[in-house]
Amino acid sequence: MNAGAGAILGALCGIGLVTAGIGWHSGRRVSLMQRVAPYTRDVVWVPERPSLSMKLRAAVVAALDRALGGSRSVETRLTRLGGGTLVGFRVQQFLWGLTGFGCCLAASLWWRLSHDTAVIVLLILCLSGFLSGVLLCDQRLTTRVRVRERTMAAELPVLADLLALTVAAGEGPVAGLRRVVRASHGELSRELGRVLAEIHTGTPVAAAFDALAARTGVAAIARFCEAISVALERGSPLTDVLHAQAADVREASRRDLIEAGARKEVTMMLPVVFLLMPVTVVFAFYPGLVALHLTD
Repeated sequence: MNAGAGAILGALCGIGLVTAGIGWHSGRRVSLMQRVAPYTRDVVWVPERPSLSMKLRAAVVAALDRALGGSRSVETRLTRLGGGTLVGFRVQQFLWGLTGFGCCLAASLWWRLSHDTAVIVLLILCLSGFLSGVLLCDQRLTTRVRVRERTMAAELPVLADLLALTVAAGEGPVAGLRRVVRASHGELSRELGRVLAEIHTGTPVAAAFDALAARTGVAAIARFCEAISVALERGSPLTDVLHAQAADVREASRRDLIEAGARKEVTMMLPVVFLLMPVTVVFAFYPGLVALHLTD
């Protein structure tokens, strides 16, 4: 085995050890201080002395932040996703990058053993695999946020009608919200459960809905929360507001569907233009061409 193959094998083993160490640290049990800290915010808490793995994680996060940037965008998307920390996402990005680097390294090792290729080319390929893994993880986060927001927008009319029915039946806004959260399951239902938890901890109802409007990326949900806040502050009939919001969301969904169909009209014409019309032309003119050849 030559020196290049030995270097690639050593790097692969090192990456495997680093990945195993990070995975072991991530799977450790949470300490007692970390479990008690969220419930003792008024008590001065002295953090634990950072270990070597914690320092390594902080170094990885800082390096990715300097290289990629966009920390504010990542935090915004994590908030819209419903949870997660920047540190956890950066570590996940690093693991995805290591996975891409390892796959490219294995392919490069196989290619190096069977072909005579320059080592610099293989190293560039491995670095490209690392970068592709990091970018793919970021793209996956964006896709998850979009899917979640579409799901929440689809759930909004039903939950608004349910809340309107409970309020019309005589229950208060908080009691109706509690009943709706218990009877439904979904992304928006979990967000409303978070709003209910904030109300139970002493946050005013209008302020809890304003917080939901601030952290969501769906304009319809933001308008829904703002309408509830205004109705509660001014004493407007909440049932009429909820029904109006549900009708507005359904109308907006119908309008978006029509606009999407109009945008896809050209795409829908492609099979007709490039598949059906040529076949029709062939069937129409081919018998005439055959007849002309026969007469000649």
